[in-house]
Amino acid sequence: MKLLLLNPNTSQSVTDRIANAAMGIASPETELVTATAPRGVPYIATRAEAVIGGAVALEMLAEMHAGVDAAIIAAFGDPGLGGARELFPIPVIGLAEAGMLTACMLGKRFAIVTFSHSLEAWYHECIAWHGLRERCAGVRALGGSFRSISDVQDEKEALLVELAKQAIDQDGADVVVLAGAPLAGLARRVRDRIPVPVIDCVEAAVKQAETLAALNPRKAEKGSFARPGAKPCIGIAEPLARWINHE
Repeated sequence: MKLLLLNPNTSQSVTDRIANAAMGIASPETELVTATAPRGVPYIATRAEAVIGGAVALEMLAEMHAGVDAAIIAAFGDPGLGGARELFPIPVIGLAEAGMLTACMLGKRFAIVTFSHSLEAWYHECIAWHGLRERCAGVRALGGSFRSISDVQDEKEALLVELAKQAIDQDGADVVVLAGAPLAGLARRVRDRIPVPVIDCVEAAVKQAETLAALNPRKAEKGSFARPGAKPCIGIAEPLARWINHE
C-alpha cells in the first residue's frame, strides 16, 4: 500500500514532522510518499490562504494520484478536500476530518487546541463544513507570536497542555484534538499530562487512509462527489487542466 502525504504549506520542515509522525504509526507494509507545496505560504492560517493551498493541493494530486492508493491533505483545515474528492478516484483524507471523526469515537464532545488565534475562524468553518459543530466543545488557541513554525510545538508545549486542560475543565471536552500539521507528533509526548484521550491528526489520518485503501471503495458516479464533466481550462497547471478536461 502506498500513501501520499501532501503538505499544502511550503514548509519542508513541517513536512518532515508530518512524515515522522506518520512513520511511527503506519503499518510495516505501507509506503509513505511525501510532497511539499511548491508555492504558497509557510503555513495556512486564513480563509484566503486556504483557497490558495487548496488549489495547489489539487494540482499536486493531479500529478501524483495515479501512483498511490490514498492521499492525505496534511493541513488541519482540509484545504481543497471537497474538490479532491470530486475529481480523483482514490480516497482523499483530510487531517481535520480524520482527527475529529476519531475523537467522536472516543467521547461525546471534542475540543480543538491549536497554536495561533489566527487559525480560529477558519477552524470553526471547517468544523461546520464537516457537520460536527454539535460534537465540538470549542476551539482554544494560543495568543502571541512564536519563533518558528517548524518548532512551535517545542516552544509552546507547556502552554498547549495547559490549554487542553482548560478545554476539559471549562468547556467539557471528552477528547482533545491537537490541531495543525506543525503539532504532528506532539500528542504522544503530552498524552500522559492530559486526563482525556488526545488525538494526533496525522496518526488518525494515516490509519484511516490505510483502512479506506484496503476497503477499495469505488469512485462515485452519481451524487455530489461524482467526477464533473469535462471542461477546458486556461492558465492552470497542465496536469490538473488535463484531468479536469478528461484528457
